[in-house]
Amino acid sequence: MTLADPMSAIPRTTVSAAAAPQVRVRDPRLDFFRGIAMFIILIAHVPSNWLTLWIPARFGFSDATETFVFCSGMASAIAFGTVFRQQGLAMGTARIAFRTWQVYWAHVALFIAIAATMVLMTRVFPDGRDYVGQLNLHPFFNRPQENLLGLLTLTYVPNYFDILPMYLVILALIPLMVALANVHVGLAILASVSIWLGANALGWNFPAEPWSDREWYFNPFGWQLIFFTGFALMAGWLPPPPVDRRLFWGAVAIVLIMLPIAYFRIYREVALFSDIRGQIGFLIQKTDFGILRYVHFLATAYIAWVLVGAKGANILPSGSGHILSVIWSYILAAIMKVGQQSLAVFITSMFLARILGVLFDQVGRSYVTMVWVNALGFAVIIALAYGVGWFKSQPWKKKA
Repeated sequence: MTLADPMSAIPRTTVSAAAAPQVRVRDPRLDFFRGIAMFIILIAHVPSNWLTLWIPARFGFSDATETFVFCSGMASAIAFGTVFRQQGLAMGTARIAFRTWQVYWAHVALFIAIAATMVLMTRVFPDGRDYVGQLNLHPFFNRPQENLLGLLTLTYVPNYFDILPMYLVILALIPLMVALANVHVGLAILASVSIWLGANALGWNFPAEPWSDREWYFNPFGWQLIFFTGFALMAGWLPPPPVDRRLFWGAVAIVLIMLPIAYFRIYREVALFSDIRGQIGFLIQKTDFGILRYVHFLATAYIAWVLVGAKGANILPSGSGHILSVIWSYILAAIMKVGQQSLAVFITSMFLARILGVLFDQVGRSYVTMVWVNALGFAVIIALAYGVGWFKSQPWKKKA
């Protein structure tokens, strides 16, 4: 949940020869908040997980999904922006197409892996639990030929598997936004806002299954607004907000005003807040990304951006050698490593969450099991992040 200085993470080159190797400067704030979002997403997707009572989504309209999509926009500006600038729109579009291809097959593989595993879990543990039904996958198995085709064409998108399809559509919009920004940045901003309005006012969305009128739960036409907000900030299309005491306390006021309408333990007990929540439902709905979700996220993002300090100085270890500083340095390194490998971690988390749910069913849900099962999940995604980072470093190319 951070608004990074656009210039702090733009790839830079040395001033010597044009062929000098390019050095990419990572913004620790981006990796930190993406990592935090990954841990929250894992917690949120484990069935009947007590820790979900304490994730940010319980206390405000926006949640870790906004953080993930926003930071993905920022990361995309870093990853693809150089290609567009240096090699033109055609090669940038080709780079986006390659990434889209990767994410598409990751989505298909994730669905098949989870669906097959849920079938296996239902058979292995004959305790009456229907893990296939928990994900509403019986329609898929009842009509596999039709729905397999729907899976591959993204016309069959079950709710649990809807984030990556959303990301695919948003990725496909990047060349359009870059082309418009090449003419004038205002055109790209206007296009993003117009597409968002199309989702919220005109009902633009995609069908999620052929036998009903259900649509994608995460509407890419709505959610692209927050993605391109992050993209625009990191690409320099929008200036970073100033650090201002009045803005900071204004953002705090927004979060506090929205708290009693968002926190279920308050609005369920106070009729006034419950009535207000009912009347503004269309402003906070998640599918099309209601405007108050956007306002709440920007407020929390600004607060976080100010609190972490310039270039994340307030979250970096002090270097004093104190035991707490040393411990924090290891924790921070793990969080940032998870943030650096967010796609691989996200895919694994979605699969792992179902396994941890089955594990909870077998060991029970107590305070003790909640701690060690969630800790086990954290350990798995941290180990995965380090493993993916090791493979990406291509150690086999290094001299022995």
